Amino acid sequence: MTPKDAHLRFERSFKAQGHRLIAGADEVGRGALAGPVSVGMVLIDATTAKALKGVRDSKLLTAPDREALVPVIRTWAAAYGVGHASPAEIDSLGLMAALRLAGTRAWLQVLAVARPDVVILDGNYDWLSAQPQASLFEVTDGAGCDVPVHTKIKADLQCLSVAAASVLAKVERDAMMIKLADEYPAYGWEANKGYATGSHRAAIVDKGPSNQHRQSWRLTPDSPAMAAVELSGAGPL
Repeated sequence: MTPKDAHLRFERSFKAQGHRLIAGADEVGRGALAGPVSVGMVLIDATTAKALKGVRDSKLLTAPDREALVPVIRTWAAAYGVGHASPAEIDSLGLMAALRLAGTRAWLQVLAVARPDVVILDGNYDWLSAQPQASLFEVTDGAGCDVPVHTKIKADLQCLSVAAASVLAKVERDAMMIKLADEYPAYGWEANKGYATGSHRAAIVDKGPSNQHRQSWRLTPDSPAMAAVELSGAGPL
């Protein structure tokens, strides 16, 4: 069965509450052993936005299809941004705070163009909203997202703004990993994009982890550290 394109029905439902500028957000790289965690955000005007053919959750698209959609999405969107948090930031802050940091960086790019009324966030947990009291060790890039955030399970399959955000984030993060693969050829990042394939783990055992690996994570079977995302059973995104 051919996957269906994402649509705008959920985004348009906010018009009844007087909201016009709707942002969709999604993350990629959450389950990887190396490289950043990345957050995409796409803003639309729910009163004027049209459907966009071929856009769906980035995991359901081929790499060439994702790359071809990037300029289309950028032209279609009222604003967009992609933010990243480095492996060192993931190690020092923890995964949820690193997601918030990456999301804040994407939020600020969108905010430079227009202020969303609400944000739709894929999943069932709001890791994006600004925290009333951040950790003393958490680096912030200015004020975080301070508008209502609506979490929605499988929003990346159903909501066009969220699916578009996932495509932008996936393409940008994949390009970063391919570039890093030139500097660290032993780990096969041009193919695995930093995720936990057998050959990637074997390379870590053989060569040791690089400074682009998440040092606090379970990088090898006998590693004492265990990432929260692995405990939860989350897979590659």
